[in-house]
Amino acid sequence: HIIVSTKSGTGLAEAYFQNLGKPMLAHLGQHEGTSYTVHRTESEHSITELVASVILPRARKGVNQAILLMSGDGGVVDFVNALFARGTEGEVTTEGFGSTYVKPNICLLPVGTGNALAQSIGITRDHTLGLSYMLRGVHRNLPVFRATFSPGARLVTAFGKREVPLAADEHKIGTLWGAVVCSWGFHASLVADSDTEEYRQHGAERFKMAAKEALFPADGSEPHRYQGKISTASKRNLVWETLDRQEHTYVLATLVSNLEEGFTISPKSKPVDGKLRLVHFGPMDGTKIMEIMGLAYQGGKHVDDESVDYEEIEGLKIEVEGREDDSRWRRICVDGKIVRLESDGWVELRKEPMDVVDLV
Repeated sequence: HIIVSTKSGTGLAEAYFQNLGKPMLAHLGQHEGTSYTVHRTESEHSITELVASVILPRARKGVNQAILLMSGDGGVVDFVNALFARGTEGEVTTEGFGSTYVKPNICLLPVGTGNALAQSIGITRDHTLGLSYMLRGVHRNLPVFRATFSPGARLVTAFGKREVPLAADEHKIGTLWGAVVCSWGFHASLVADSDTEEYRQHGAERFKMAAKEALFPADGSEPHRYQGKISTASKRNLVWETLDRQEHTYVLATLVSNLEEGFTISPKSKPVDGKLRLVHFGPMDGTKIMEIMGLAYQGGKHVDDESVDYEEIEGLKIEVEGREDDSRWRRICVDGKIVRLESDGWVELRKEPMDVVDLV
């Protein structure tokens, strides 16, 4: 299967397929209709629907499946979430990965904005846009995490214009799976604020444009101080320890090293090592925040700054506890998707023990 994510990044996926992917496959004797099927996304639900209707049923029957995914990180997170099947009433289930289940393997051909997963694994390093990995790569399990949300949490869609309930279990606990990042604070706000049709025309530059507005508000005020309780667990039995700090600027847990080209948020992370690491720091002025972010572009030197905490964790819990009246400050980012918490909402993050997909 070849999935062409038509809206990823600046919309180059179709041209990439026609000018590079299709000729390469033809050179290898592979042709559309006989060797592979092309699926073009028509909406934000296209990948989810394809996985649920075609790929997951075949995986359950033991069919080996190769997927060339021309997308950014969003396509990967849609694919992974669709593998965790939903029941008829929209509830989350984790059944269906029986003894006959064969993990689909994804070859990611990155055409997104940040392409964090591809940047971290090295897919973009040789400037073949993933084609060399398609030909010479090996299968490795893709580590993922599970983020569970308090009742009432809503997924922000349509460039921030619409909100829909998260798929939830019988206790109304919503869930999202991710392979890159879960954040609250400056990073989550940056991703959410820059996800507009106007900003997206600028590619990765949209993040810097939105960052300037957040760091140096037009009214001359300081950057927002995010209010809430942060707890971490360093052992698998998830014994929670609460941070003394109650005000925060940056809270980001990640499975990868880079969030975009050159931006090394977690320098100790290795490709698909499955280790969850947390980067966080408290309130500071816009100039200092910009300085720390600049150090991340220097091979991850920000983690050496005494104001930045950096550690390996097994779990993370963020609780707003009614301290943020404005819903803007209650947004959580999971691999580019934005979830808005209720005023007393929370999110809990832990590594997912099940292996459901391989990455080339």
